[in-house]
Amino acid sequence: MTNEGPIRVLVVDDHKVVRKGLSTFISVHDDLELVGEAANGEEAIEQCAALRPDVVLMDMKMPVMDGPTAIGHMKARFPGVNIVALTSFDDEAFAQRALEAGAIGYLFKDVEEDELMSAIRFASEGRGVIAPEAMRALIARSLNEPDEYAAELTEREQATLELVATGLTNPQIADRLMISVSTVNFHVHNVLDKLGAKTRTEAVVIASREGLIDV
Repeated sequence: MTNEGPIRVLVVDDHKVVRKGLSTFISVHDDLELVGEAANGEEAIEQCAALRPDVVLMDMKMPVMDGPTAIGHMKARFPGVNIVALTSFDDEAFAQRALEAGAIGYLFKDVEEDELMSAIRFASEGRGVIAPEAMRALIARSLNEPDEYAAELTEREQATLELVATGLTNPQIADRLMISVSTVNFHVHNVLDKLGAKTRTEAVVIASREGLIDV
């Protein structure tokens, strides 16, 4: 998030009680601002176009248009918005679809308030947070996928990947490795390309499967 002021949050869930609970949670934090609510994916896209939130909390199973589908459309139209997927269902297929569509985080709805608060703040900075259960499911799912990565990582690419897995942003990785942000961007691009990954999260999952990193 580049602007100063509160983090602008859009809440998307087909259950009014859940929306109310999330809205109340947001309202008691001075650095968060509830800018809108939506009851399904189509409404979420319309609200995103009108309100341009910084972070979207997105339910997965909804009528009209589900969460992963809405995430794909939103990221295509508004690449700057960061989306945290929320679900009450331990379903790795939804986790996989949401993250492949561009969600930056994936949490279950029984998450502790502090964890949700951290996830929103991290998302506003472009940092992802994934529930351990979801990460384990993704890794287990990936074990059945063929090894498709193209080449071995260089030493600096390996170091970059390990820091990506800890949730650090590119500027933070640059500080840690004492290199420029543009160089980190280059390394991250190469890592994703070599691992055949579309997102940083997918790269971490593949790298964990292949034994390149420990998570």
